[in-house]
Amino acid sequence: MNFKAALLHLAVIMVAFSGGYRFAQAETVKLVGLGDSLMAGYQLPQEDALPAQLERELRAKGHDVTITNAGVSGDTTAGGLSRVDWSVPDDTDGVILELGANDALRGIPPAQTERNLDAILQRLTERKVQVLLVGMLAPPNMGDQYAEEFNAIYPRLAEKYGIPLYPFILDGVVTQANLLLEDGMHPNTEGLAVMADRMLPKVEELLARIEQAQK
Repeated sequence: MNFKAALLHLAVIMVAFSGGYRFAQAETVKLVGLGDSLMAGYQLPQEDALPAQLERELRAKGHDVTITNAGVSGDTTAGGLSRVDWSVPDDTDGVILELGANDALRGIPPAQTERNLDAILQRLTERKVQVLLVGMLAPPNMGDQYAEEFNAIYPRLAEKYGIPLYPFILDGVVTQANLLLEDGMHPNTEGLAVMADRMLPKVEELLARIEQAQK
């Protein structure tokens, strides 16, 4: 092999290596849906749960993303705090945080709910995990004062941490009987599809923040 041929051969190898390296660097974005039954997909197959439906919609739009379902039915913010470290693996890029509904149903003091969510957000921030905070509204039967205190939690925390907020997880579903299971509280498959569709722009905002943070 003469000198010019050797140089050409080396150049081809370097280009191939460089291209392969860039390809290896284009890793799938890993999200975790940390929440309660609304995230878990209560009484429904996993492929119908909110994380799965969101993942399909995102992939259909060209996003290379996976969303792990870390929803636990009946979980409170205290429960989420107790398991956040092991429910969110070290290689997680972003978390969709949806907790608080069961706190309101049980009448847990809003100040306690806020402390728990604040602690979760603090841990994720320390780990440099991007977060989309998903809000809940207090049930009407809890009274005006409770609702005023509880409903203010999510906007306040979103502002504190500078993170995107989806104000109400059940937006477009809660008053539609045909989108709920027989218990009148949990969404059915069609209801979760509505929720995924409405939440999609905020999840895309989360992906954009992740991309920006990784630059």
